[in-house]
Amino acid sequence: MRNVIYAINLTLDGCCDHTKFNPADDLLEHYTRLLRDDTDLLVYGRKTYQLMVPYWPDIAKSQSETKGDIEFAQAFVSKKKVVFSRSLASAEDGNTRIVRTNLHDEILKLKQEPGKDILVGGVDIPSQLIELGLVDEYRFVVTPIIAGEGRRLLEGVNLPEKCQLKLVESKTFQSGCVALRYLKQ
Repeated sequence: MRNVIYAINLTLDGCCDHTKFNPADDLLEHYTRLLRDDTDLLVYGRKTYQLMVPYWPDIAKSQSETKGDIEFAQAFVSKKKVVFSRSLASAEDGNTRIVRTNLHDEILKLKQEPGKDILVGGVDIPSQLIELGLVDEYRFVVTPIIAGEGRRLLEGVNLPEKCQLKLVESKTFQSGCVALRYLKQ
C-alpha cells in the first residue's frame, strides 16, 4: 500500500504561510529528491495547485532559472497530480485530474493503487487528511525564522486523538534549516 507523505516548510513559531518567509535556496535539492525518488503522485487543494501551476511548468519550459529551479520544475511537471476542488473549472496541464468527490474515499482508493508514495502539500487538504488519520509520514522543514504572524500549521483542526510520531531522519542544511522526517506510530 502507498503511504501519504505530508511535506511543508515551517518557521520556528509554526508559521506555514509562504508569504511570510522565503525558504532557503539549499532546500530545492531536498524537495527535488523527494519528488523524483519517493513519490509519483501529488495531491493538492485548489489554492496550492494554483501556486504551483503555471509557475513550475513555466520554469521547466523556459529553462531560464537556476539549475536547482529547473531540476525541481522538471520533477514537478513529470508527476501526476490530483486536485481536490469544487471551484476549479479545469486543470492547466494534462497530468492533472480534478476531484470533486469525498476526500476520504478518494485517498483510500489512491493508497491502494500501485506506485510510489503520494505527496500532499499545502494546508487545507493535509489538515483534513490528518484529521481523518490518513497521513502516514510527515516531512517538515523548519526554517530559522520567527515570523510572528501568518497561518499556523493545523490551525482550527480538532484531532480525534493525539497523533504520536517517531523521528526517523533529520538533516541540517547550511542555511540553518532542519529537515525532520516522522512516521506515524
